[in-house]
Amino acid sequence: MNNPLLSFDDLPLFDQIKPDHVAPAVDLLLAGASAALETVTTADFPARWTDIAAVLDVATEKLSRAWGAVSHLNSVADTPELRAAYNEALPKITEFFTRLGADERLYAKYKAIDVATLNTEQRQAHKNAVRNFVLGGAELQGEARERFAAMAERQAELSQKFSENALDATDAFSYYAQADELDGVPDDVQQTALEAAKAEGKEGFKLTLKMPSYLPVMQFAKSSALREKLYRAYVTRASNQADVDMHRFDNSAIISEMLALRLEEAQLLGFNNFGELSVVPKMAETPQHVIDFLRDLAVKARPFAEKDLADLREFAQQHLGLSNPQAWDWPYVSEKFKEARYAFSEQEVKQYFTAPKVLAGLFKIIETLFEVHIKSDKAPVWHAGVEFYRIERASQLVGQFYLDPSARTGKRGGAWMDDVRTRWLRPDTHQLQTPVAQLVCNFASSVNGKPALLTHDDVTTLFHEFGHGLHHLLTQVNEHDVSGISGVEWDAVELPSQFMENFCWEWDVLKHMTAHVDTGEPLPRALYDKMLAAKNFQSGMQTLRQIEFSLFDMLLHTAHDPALDLMPLLNQVRAEVSVLQPPEWSRTAHTFSHIFAGGYAAGYYSYKWAEVLSADAYAAFEETADASGLPNAETGKKYLQSILEVGGSRPAIESFKAFRGREPNLDALLRHQGMSEKA
Repeated sequence: MNNPLLSFDDLPLFDQIKPDHVAPAVDLLLAGASAALETVTTADFPARWTDIAAVLDVATEKLSRAWGAVSHLNSVADTPELRAAYNEALPKITEFFTRLGADERLYAKYKAIDVATLNTEQRQAHKNAVRNFVLGGAELQGEARERFAAMAERQAELSQKFSENALDATDAFSYYAQADELDGVPDDVQQTALEAAKAEGKEGFKLTLKMPSYLPVMQFAKSSALREKLYRAYVTRASNQADVDMHRFDNSAIISEMLALRLEEAQLLGFNNFGELSVVPKMAETPQHVIDFLRDLAVKARPFAEKDLADLREFAQQHLGLSNPQAWDWPYVSEKFKEARYAFSEQEVKQYFTAPKVLAGLFKIIETLFEVHIKSDKAPVWHAGVEFYRIERASQLVGQFYLDPSARTGKRGGAWMDDVRTRWLRPDTHQLQTPVAQLVCNFASSVNGKPALLTHDDVTTLFHEFGHGLHHLLTQVNEHDVSGISGVEWDAVELPSQFMENFCWEWDVLKHMTAHVDTGEPLPRALYDKMLAAKNFQSGMQTLRQIEFSLFDMLLHTAHDPALDLMPLLNQVRAEVSVLQPPEWSRTAHTFSHIFAGGYAAGYYSYKWAEVLSADAYAAFEETADASGLPNAETGKKYLQSILEVGGSRPAIESFKAFRGREPNLDALLRHQGMSEKA
């Protein structure tokens, strides 16, 4: 019982968890959960929601929390030993949850529950559960049931291996540049690269494919040769187009097998393709509904994207002497054009966004809008750079969260929010369990004792993940399966995150979250005005890029033969919606972790879908703001009560209509992105 993974009294003991704790904890918790399943499925066990929850949900929640801690460490503190322990336990975890979701005895017990005895939250959770049993194969028999279970286990293995290959291919690349190659690269980026090389006892400046290193080189390095070197390495990661010594990370076979298994799974359940299966628990009604939405948006965005590209080509020719810019030149051309057109650079802006000041400003807007207080707190953490906070209302604990901001080796790229535990009126103790979240980013670290500097894009990412966090933490729902983000349709779950991004463009918010790293001076209003003027810079091209990913994803899961190479389909999508074509050796799909390792398969469209909802929701704040532009507290309260607090306890469209009083429309999104006559 000294195993930290078996401690559920409070927060996870992240600082004590070791790889050799994983197997014993998983085996013990699986045994407990399996015993609980057998108990509740006996003929004489009552078909009552709370009785089942007090036995089965309590056991599976403990298993999920322990496995969640292991999975989290696997993402943020990967080591060979932890990876081995994780991969050894993964098939057992997958087998249990597949068996649980397909157990016909449990399915029958849930169907026998008298819905009239349930409260509103429980009814929604019950409705979801019955649907999920069907999607989990509970109505399959014999060989089909066995095959379904085997496929689930194999898909979990493949997803994990895809993620490992993407991480390892990223970590395996480094280039030690000489000083003369780094002309134009920001000083803080050069300093970080210099220190990284020194730490390894090497000469030069260590450049990597991690975003805080890669992106500034692509934007600012004057050397086209250097940009090409990093670009080629980046877009061929985890593919057979990478250097020969990197072929061991090739995800090609994994992708083909995953697509074949998803198609087979969908057909076993009676669907024509995986896209049809994917949209069942979502807001969108059919894959065609999604495809039509994306193509309609593409038509609206294309004229703006074509104008964006024409402007870039003209600038590259006239001011940079580039008559035929290559793929690795466009980020550099874009940055130079932006500087020329709007008379500022991202590097100039970054000096004002120190991480501590940004966080204080973010907390201020959350506290103002939602009448809460955020305080520093203490908890065991997995890395010295991790911070921990608590949210209170009227001195009562609402929830807590970890913040892990910096990129490092062994931590997968991107940004995300995960739940550690969910708000739940526990049926075993009758005590209220408060929610806890993890917010993970990959920003640059501090250099030379100065605070870490964030780009404005980083700031937007931080607000985005906090939107997810608030959805999870501010819920008032007491039913575990529909509390916070649980039970929210996948294509609506991005609403609160994208909603928060809008505040990153409000002067009354920004002025409280900036202080120059050297002088402490706030962001000048004149510089903000330039940023605002540039807000929709290349929004047409950026919109088409997201549509390209989304349409490719949905067509891949509805109209593609898994036995065939996916590149012709990707090229077809690009020909239809994109204005810029990458080199033929680009293999970005091979690190498309959202759809192959992140739960967004046939669901990447959710970002654009939810962006319509979030822009429309934010328009309510624009409509009710005071004369100085500050958000209206009553509107904030209505948003909190209509959307954040209800979590997944009702359909997302009902929550949206409760807030806006009508169906969503596209106008606000097009206006916000400068693609309408009202912009």
